[in-house]
Amino acid sequence: MSLTGTPFLITSITLLTVALILPLFLWSRIRGPVALRHGARVFMLLFAQATAVVLVFVLVNNANSLYDNWADLLGTGNHVQQAADLGKDGTGGIRITSLPKVRQAFARADGPDMHAAGGVRVTQLKGRVSGVDAEVYVWLPPQYQEPAYRHRRFPVVELLSGYPGSAKAWFGSLKVHEQLLPLMRDGQVAPFILVAPRTNLIARVDTGCANVPGAVNADTWLSIDVPRMVTDNFRAESAPNGWAAAGYSAGAHCATKLAVAHPDRYRAAISLSGYNDPIGERVSLAVQTIALRRRNNPYVLLKSCRTAPRIALYLSGQLGDGYQAAAALQRIARPPTTVHTVLIPRSAGGHTMALWRPQIRPAFTWLTRRMSGGRALGSTPPRPWTGDSRHAALASETASPADVARRR
Repeated sequence: MSLTGTPFLITSITLLTVALILPLFLWSRIRGPVALRHGARVFMLLFAQATAVVLVFVLVNNANSLYDNWADLLGTGNHVQQAADLGKDGTGGIRITSLPKVRQAFARADGPDMHAAGGVRVTQLKGRVSGVDAEVYVWLPPQYQEPAYRHRRFPVVELLSGYPGSAKAWFGSLKVHEQLLPLMRDGQVAPFILVAPRTNLIARVDTGCANVPGAVNADTWLSIDVPRMVTDNFRAESAPNGWAAAGYSAGAHCATKLAVAHPDRYRAAISLSGYNDPIGERVSLAVQTIALRRRNNPYVLLKSCRTAPRIALYLSGQLGDGYQAAAALQRIARPPTTVHTVLIPRSAGGHTMALWRPQIRPAFTWLTRRMSGGRALGSTPPRPWTGDSRHAALASETASPADVARRR
């Protein structure tokens, strides 16, 4: 039985119901020696507590998409076949454009909300350069199948989950496709192809989107193998003008790092509650050495650039959770790099899906204005999203540290 989805949730509810009913009917009816009666009653109490814990876990996991399957939960999953030293550019000397096209087999993805808004498809990708073997989810915009767009190539956004986290989270918990579908139809948001690759590649360890010889080539998986698969199988725009990365939490760090490190592969990035120093996630592989931390710190990378990269960054966060990291990048950014920071009030909630979900619309509206006709646009701020009062506050993009202090 799948760890996520309705069947396991119903099973958990049923077991808890049985665990609560048993003591009501059997508590005083148990026969036998005293030790046996006491043992049976203790078992019923422990069974009730265990089923309650399981149900709470299922509800939290379904809401936040922390663990996709049993292998992720139990720490038995490993998606790395090999991790050779691929050098500074992560290609291992391979000329990527010379690789033959590979057609992938796609299936209908299952799970909460995966069938909504036209449905999400999934494929098992064996990375030819990275040595990673993992699933990739793809959602196509409504215009993709329309005859008027049959010769059109579409921009792509690579969606990165946090740690722990599932690639499905963007479609399940954050409902990115459901939120953007009407906006794409109305022309408010560009018809992006949404691609969510697995980022949790090694059991109980965050890869930090880093290339670590002998361990994992996560950077190459995300910035070379996954994009190559997309362009081989879909009418996708070429890099970097047609590509962006977006992430939350550890995925936000990855999105920013990929854009700063590879301006030849990405034009923009969206970071929701991210950080710069990989030590923001203490189980990250990128914190093993100071040198590795520096190579995967977007602040260090951006500051050390001889020529400022032509990228645009959308960085949101709360005080103490992403905003300071965003402000630091904004201070050192030089044209043509543009950095748009958004301070989220403490009243909006904590480091959860409930905080990031309402930011999808304003972030992708911003992204649409930065990626048009294959060129990065200027720094005109996007129009605020007019949702309910709480969500409008999130999307207003006018908050300052002083404003937040007054609201606390």
